[in-house]
Amino acid sequence: MLLEPEQIILIIEAAGTFAFAVSGATAAIRSRFDLFGIFVLAFVTAIGGGTIRDVMIGNLPVNWLTDTLAITSVIAGFIFTLLIYRRMKKLEGWLFTFDAAGLGLFTVMGTQIGLEAGMSVGISIALGTITGCFGGVLRDVLAGTKPLIFQEEIYAMAAVTGGIIFTLILNFFDALFVAQLTGIVVIVFIRVIAVRYKVGLPRMNVD
Repeated sequence: MLLEPEQIILIIEAAGTFAFAVSGATAAIRSRFDLFGIFVLAFVTAIGGGTIRDVMIGNLPVNWLTDTLAITSVIAGFIFTLLIYRRMKKLEGWLFTFDAAGLGLFTVMGTQIGLEAGMSVGISIALGTITGCFGGVLRDVLAGTKPLIFQEEIYAMAAVTGGIIFTLILNFFDALFVAQLTGIVVIVFIRVIAVRYKVGLPRMNVD
């Protein structure tokens, strides 16, 4: 049975929210936050980018205020992290894996929402990038670390590239699921390659 576009959006949103909640909770545990702090960071990471996007396009009240699925996904990510963190914290790439997945899922979702709101392709890609990146920015700021988006490591550019691929496939082939899946995979792939081979943007030389 084929899923309707609305159902696919819900699945992407839930998965992205869960992934970013895990990313935020993991960062909070590493920064030795208490339980309340862990939940707050999981929540802010998961809904921060989407909240900024909704405010920018006038989608009020913002999505998570009326969507129980978003809150449920955050709680699920929070509990999931608490339950298995001690078993997983020694595995390299734990935080990175969920962050990359959340970036891909949220970027595609944000880009699609922009297009459905009647925005231009460029603005929609920008909205997708904001959706994917700014929850992580808030997470890193609250955790007291330098945000990935402001480092030479490729992060926002991965989101932009995935958003472009998503819109191109959607425009030329009108295949929503294929466009979504390809956009997500491209973003995760770029993040993996960038980290594995230490590929990054050049820094400004001020000397």
